Amino acid sequence: MKTIAICGSQRENGNTEFFMRVVLDELASKGVETEFVSLRGKTIQPCRGCYQCLSAGHCTIEDDFAEVFDKMRAADGILIGSPVYVARPTALMSALLERATFSGRAAGQPLAGKVGGPVTVARRTGQAFASAELLLWFFINDIVVPGSMYWNVGVAGARGAFDAETDAEGVEIMKRYAVNMERVMTALAKHGGMAESADRDKLFFQPAKA
Repeated sequence: MKTIAICGSQRENGNTEFFMRVVLDELASKGVETEFVSLRGKTIQPCRGCYQCLSAGHCTIEDDFAEVFDKMRAADGILIGSPVYVARPTALMSALLERATFSGRAAGQPLAGKVGGPVTVARRTGQAFASAELLLWFFINDIVVPGSMYWNVGVAGARGAFDAETDAEGVEIMKRYAVNMERVMTALAKHGGMAESADRDKLFFQPAKA
């Protein structure tokens, strides 16, 4: 099994990356292959709503999206992490998830049946709003989301500090989440995974004719 962690922070070795690596390290200790993917320095444009993916079977915008999306398709587990600046995920992360959803549905929802969850980090508050937005993304893509001892949130970064390691509760939340994530992935693999993805035509319903 393999889990990728996609980080929407522009800061190298930042607080969001720290918490995500706690999850990855715990998964690795249980024999899960892991990969950290940073969006820092990548160019990922927002979805244009052009619908060209319906005929092409993939997103036709040429930038760094396809490289990241291919990794998402190949993984068993997907961890999405973002710092919280205005009570929502970063713009770069939102662009990635918009296109992963739309072109993914056009391709037959290849993320369905995977296991994943969000990680959000803020200096004080706003994580709940950002986490809710990311959870909606997991649910609409038919991805299984395990729980933990609390929401997957970290408290760090006042005045730009790199101090995630001081949030002892946050660290334990991430470790517990990794334990549950590995158990769910193992259980799904043992039983042949989730049901087949929904028919593509049912993912783009047409209005009923009068």
